[in-house]
Amino acid sequence: MENKKTALVTGASRGIGEAVARRLAQAGYDLVLTCSASMDALGKIADDIKGKYGVNCICRSCDAGSSADTAKLFEDVFGDGKRSLDLLVNNAGISYVGLLHEMSDEDWEKVMSTNLFGVFYNCRQAVPLMLKNGSGRIINISSVWGNAGASMEAAYSASKGGVNSLTKALAKELAPSNIAVNAIACGMIDTEMNSCFSEEEKAAVINEIPADRIGTPEEVADLVLKVAEAPLYMTAQVITIDGGWM
Repeated sequence: MENKKTALVTGASRGIGEAVARRLAQAGYDLVLTCSASMDALGKIADDIKGKYGVNCICRSCDAGSSADTAKLFEDVFGDGKRSLDLLVNNAGISYVGLLHEMSDEDWEKVMSTNLFGVFYNCRQAVPLMLKNGSGRIINISSVWGNAGASMEAAYSASKGGVNSLTKALAKELAPSNIAVNAIACGMIDTEMNSCFSEEEKAAVINEIPADRIGTPEEVADLVLKVAEAPLYMTAQVITIDGGWM
């Protein structure tokens, strides 16, 4: 296939990130996949994707919350015109469950660094590439708690609220340049991030969801592809996928 599009997916070694990578590869995208620690798992995912879909797939270790790591990633992979970037999916994220007054500075800073600063660092590097192309898409994986806030998840909620506001502001900044920026606010999705909750706690949440179940990473991935292929006029949106929960 000539002129394949290239997508960068952060936090792609599991969960939503892995599902997004697989869905984009199925749609014909070449991929750049990152994670901060699980390189063995990411390498196996990349090998499987290449074997199944015949796309190029580059893996890199990168802490999304590190400005230096992100700068090095973009220099190594995209520098000197090595390749263009058509789609950035900012998926890397961590959670923290606990009382705000018991949270350490280090834990607060880690959540903010990964979830919010990471979006900024990757966008700052990606935007010049997209401006050069005259087009591009940025999709930020957010959360319903960025809109509503969650008890015991103040830092996570604050970081995702920041992602939502950054999405809307950056979209307005880039709309004249044919670059769409949107976010997807996920409800409870069946990922390892939610393994901290007991089955009883998950059942209590499911009881509040009209769809009567938890969402799947594949459903989020399908929505990512739809947003990536939507008209450029759809920008500055925070799109919720939560089974009618919120």
